[in-house]
Amino acid sequence: MRLRSSTLTAAAIASLAGGLAAHAQIVAPAFAQNYTIVDLGSPAGVLQNYGGLTLKFDDPTTLLIGGSANGSAGQIWSIHVTRGAGNHITGFSGTATVFCEAAYNDGGVTNGPGHVLFLARWPVNELGQTKAGSTITDKIINLAPLGIATSISSINFVPVGYPGAGRCKISTYSGGEWWDLALTADGTGTYDVSTATQVPASQLSGSPEGFTYVPLGSPLFPQPSLIVAEYGQGSVATYEINGTGDPIIATRREFISGLAGAEGSFIDPVTGDFLFSTFGGGSHVLVVRGFTPPPPCYANCDGTLNPPYLNVNDFGCFLNRYAAGDPWANCDGSTSEPTLNVNDFQCFLNKYAAGCF
Repeated sequence: MRLRSSTLTAAAIASLAGGLAAHAQIVAPAFAQNYTIVDLGSPAGVLQNYGGLTLKFDDPTTLLIGGSANGSAGQIWSIHVTRGAGNHITGFSGTATVFCEAAYNDGGVTNGPGHVLFLARWPVNELGQTKAGSTITDKIINLAPLGIATSISSINFVPVGYPGAGRCKISTYSGGEWWDLALTADGTGTYDVSTATQVPASQLSGSPEGFTYVPLGSPLFPQPSLIVAEYGQGSVATYEINGTGDPIIATRREFISGLAGAEGSFIDPVTGDFLFSTFGGGSHVLVVRGFTPPPPCYANCDGTLNPPYLNVNDFGCFLNRYAAGDPWANCDGSTSEPTLNVNDFQCFLNKYAAGCF
């Protein structure tokens, strides 16, 4: 059973603050030679306990993380991250500020279509949506009428290049139910759930929280896979996925053990690193390194991490990629000569505008 911040005694807070020291986070022996785990500590100013986390859709230097998770006073906080050698996230800069209201935020905080920030709301069994630039939860959907058992704990979208790309997936906390949601634009910038389909063969164990997808080509992951924070078991596990992006339960492998309150999950699009937060256990952010970086996106071709991300170097890089035969330079996918044309440059700009950096 989870402890909520509003009910913690001083003694309980002190006990939780030492939780990470009392737990040794261990990468499973099967993965230990390829992957390392680093504790980044607690971002200053974010109220405990932590919920899910992700990067701002258009800024790879800004972390969004849930605070006061699971309660009516929950918020999403914004803080800059520092990056070191290889552009790996090494810590936090400054003090966090409130990004948006996010009551009952839980392990699922993720960017979705239309740059909407999707929020799993536990224990009220709701799906929240915050539009880009908004400071409130613009839309809340009660999931109970769709047959989803109390309560949703996480949400994510299958990335491009994976089986089931674009599909919306959610999990529930108590029963580990796994659902596939079909979303439909509602005309106001947010989305309705048009259908919800349970996938019984993919029911998860361990009181699942945040989940995300392992970068393709990563060491020891020959098949497209999922990575899940298991709050109830104090661990992180991986699963291979099927043709619709759902976990294949028989393929579960323990990836990390000895955790206190594994909660949110996301993959850094710059380095492929896996970051996750903890609810309790001192409320920390941890990073696992060793995954293969995702392929470069079209727009920020030269890989700059400081605004403006799009600059004159990117256009030169774009042309060089085309001259070298890189297929993604043919952004519009034309098959007749000349394959590089004015539409490709417009496509390039559209990718940048869509937050593909």
